[in-house]
Amino acid sequence: MADDDKPQSGFVKEIRKQSQDFPGWYNDVVRKAQLADNSPVAGTMIVRPYGYALWENIRDPLDGLIKETGHENWYFPALIPLSFLQKEKDHVAGFEPEFQLVTKGGGKDLEEPLVLRPTSETMIATVLRDYVQSYRDLPVLTNQWNNVFRWELRTRFFLRTREFLWQEGHTFHETAAEAEEEVAKMLDCYRRIAEEWCAIPVLTGRKSDSEKFAGAQYSTAIEGMMMDGKALQMGTSHYFGENFTRAYDLTYTGRTNERQYPHSTSWGMSTRMVGAVVMAHGDDSGLQLPPRIAPVQVVIIPIFRGDAERSQIETALRQVRADLEDIRVKVDWRDERPGFKFNEWELKGVPLRIEVGPRDLAKGEATVVRRLNRAKQTIPLGELGVAIPALLEEVQEALFKRA
Repeated sequence: MADDDKPQSGFVKEIRKQSQDFPGWYNDVVRKAQLADNSPVAGTMIVRPYGYALWENIRDPLDGLIKETGHENWYFPALIPLSFLQKEKDHVAGFEPEFQLVTKGGGKDLEEPLVLRPTSETMIATVLRDYVQSYRDLPVLTNQWNNVFRWELRTRFFLRTREFLWQEGHTFHETAAEAEEEVAKMLDCYRRIAEEWCAIPVLTGRKSDSEKFAGAQYSTAIEGMMMDGKALQMGTSHYFGENFTRAYDLTYTGRTNERQYPHSTSWGMSTRMVGAVVMAHGDDSGLQLPPRIAPVQVVIIPIFRGDAERSQIETALRQVRADLEDIRVKVDWRDERPGFKFNEWELKGVPLRIEVGPRDLAKGEATVVRRLNRAKQTIPLGELGVAIPALLEEVQEALFKRA
């Protein structure tokens, strides 16, 4: 990360106040909640297991929507000949300041520099000349999950880094109408991920000409308001018309037996969504994660003294775990004080906490605490299997309404 984005080189002892220093608060929460950390390579980050699990819980439902709409996952090379990008003048002009070039290989100068993939339009349009010959080969609906590289100058965890994870879809169609329908359809998939999974209300619409993607006829996006009152772009969908297919001589034999250029689109959503979740829902105590994407939906804190009480609680929790088998549950048996555990799991944004001690067992109940507002309620142990899923849905809805 940039020097001014990493005020501490070691452990984050205290989280700065959101109202006083929002960027500092954001960086503190990302690091202290163990989502990500600084990398030895300037401008890049290490995504830690908790952060990667959060990304997976965003990625997986999006991958499902992509496949439901008829797209297939491909993988294309990360190294792209510089000449490929130079064929589309607007595209190369838009990305050239961000290029990362490979000029040597095997200890020798390369005949042609290779660009570390900033995006894949140029590679895919070139490759598909071998696959698209006739209108019968259309539409081609591709998607790939990968990492991309852009030489960003001011970097922030998840929001803007020199390497990041994303998906990029690229599609090719007979008609402009079909391609533009694709642009709208995939933007709506992004809206659904933001609203239904990440609990972030968004606006959808067309970008201005000055903001459109390099080489596009027009670009659309979803944007949501963050806690600092600023809008964040979270997903984009672009219509290229014939711009790329003409530049790369990608043609097919049409229904009238004439060579024609397909109309193409591209669309992408990245790990920026992790940053959006942090900024849309977090507070001065740390993360607040929507249940549908939380790596841990429920944490159980056993409270006991001695082996006998622990044994009683373990026995009771076997049935509780069985009743919650469809919920992502973590039982925290660590040798730490309950207050320490409460604070740590609040920091990590776990939606619900269940506290179980000897007194609770004697009454056949548990105390359930919501991360959202710290509201407590007692629920009979035998009813947790029904009550907890309902509470998680309530929290999901409440986060969306509050955001």
